[in-house]
Amino acid sequence: MSTSSNHTSAANSPSGSDATAGRAGGLLVMALLLLGLTAASVAIAFQRGQTQRCLDFYGTEAATAISRAPHVELWQLTEVDGLPTATRRVDISEAKGLVHLRRGLVEDANFDWEAAPAAGPTLPAGAWDWLMVFADSSAAAESDGLRLVLDLGDEGQGGWISVVGQGGRVGLGRLGPGLATWISDTVAP
Repeated sequence: MSTSSNHTSAANSPSGSDATAGRAGGLLVMALLLLGLTAASVAIAFQRGQTQRCLDFYGTEAATAISRAPHVELWQLTEVDGLPTATRRVDISEAKGLVHLRRGLVEDANFDWEAAPAAGPTLPAGAWDWLMVFADSSAAAESDGLRLVLDLGDEGQGGWISVVGQGGRVGLGRLGPGLATWISDTVAP
């Protein structure tokens, strides 16, 4: 009886190779978890590096509005009595390419940061061509929401962007020509 009792208890206890495999499996899981956390940290640092200057220029809340506001309008501006005045408003919340434009507006590489200091002199009212409004709703676009004013420059060359109420401006850089084309295609009558 003691023989069968010893045989039964030996069958229920883990063998040396099973215990080693269990430890190896646990170490593998821990290594994969550590690798995943490292990859996530590198991705976050990389993403932050691509958008840091934009975050500094716009501010965190404005950058979030650009990326996520459910309602977006484009207002065409003309100078009236020395002030930029909206003469046309277009809801572009569902416009083709808006997702890519949002991303482009918060990526450092798309702007010419050396064109003028962010706190440089303001442009005359007549220089601004368009206003982009990022808001929670159509009603909010009237009085609230983030407003970006755009000077598209001459024939897609040059151009500026500024946050209304914050001052300073940044050169549109490589974003300029594509933005001018996108606006013209989007708001064409």
